[in-house]
Amino acid sequence: MLWTNLSLRQIAAELLLRGFRVSVTVVKQLLQRHRLGRRKAQKKRGLGRHAQRDRQFRIIAGLRATYTDSPNPILCVDTKKKEFLGPLFRDGQAYTNTILETPDHDYPSVATGVIYPHGIYDLKRNLGHINVGISHDTSRFACDSLAYWWDSYGLPAYPRATSILLLCDGGGSNGARRYVFKYALEQLADRLGVEIRVAHYPPHESKYNPIEHRFFPHITRACRGVLFTSVDLALEKMARTSTRTGLRTTVHLLAGDYPLGEKAPKGYKKNMRILFDDELPAWNYRAVPNNPGS
Repeated sequence: MLWTNLSLRQIAAELLLRGFRVSVTVVKQLLQRHRLGRRKAQKKRGLGRHAQRDRQFRIIAGLRATYTDSPNPILCVDTKKKEFLGPLFRDGQAYTNTILETPDHDYPSVATGVIYPHGIYDLKRNLGHINVGISHDTSRFACDSLAYWWDSYGLPAYPRATSILLLCDGGGSNGARRYVFKYALEQLADRLGVEIRVAHYPPHESKYNPIEHRFFPHITRACRGVLFTSVDLALEKMARTSTRTGLRTTVHLLAGDYPLGEKAPKGYKKNMRILFDDELPAWNYRAVPNNPGS
């Protein structure tokens, strides 16, 4: 692998020390001839490869195909990284008639608040939704976020739905090993009256969740260079997320209290109503409502 971070002028100076007198223009031509261009590192190498990785991907592909040909939605969910509020530095540039000055250190103590954007990407309709929390990113917050989406957008769009396919990462508030998440899912299924089928992406493979490349990058682009000085401003900028291929975004403030440390009730593991699949049950299971369709 060949690489250098020298400028064109610096390369010309180094060549001169070696007896080659060339101009900056010639250096540029030589780099192009040898296909040497400016590149940045890309985060594509996984930290590990689970033995059942390919098997789980085949299961997810099969579920997506089944749900695509049904009246049921396919939802990709994840919580985007938290954002601090206040006049703190954020990447990107924006048109302005004044200089934007921020503190030289982004200490959390300088922030006036924090937000947790929980994303829901409707794969079949290419529509995104963000529920912004101001408390904590917990399993109950994730399930309340789904409940709001269903009541506001899901049920009107999928009136004949009997099941929801939920594609999740393996960790976080909707982690595969979190019993409190499964407990919250049971309550959510009862609340919605529809089955919730969950499929988790294998460890280190969350980048393949469609929300990570079809929705979140566009949220980031829409907010580049904007200082999140208030919750309302953050909501406004996120709501402007769109693409030429039809992606549109809705945003809602989910202002509940979601304390950390919540756990499933005592004895829940013995009495849970989660139905685990025969194949890779740790990553594939269903939450079935007590009264379907109610």
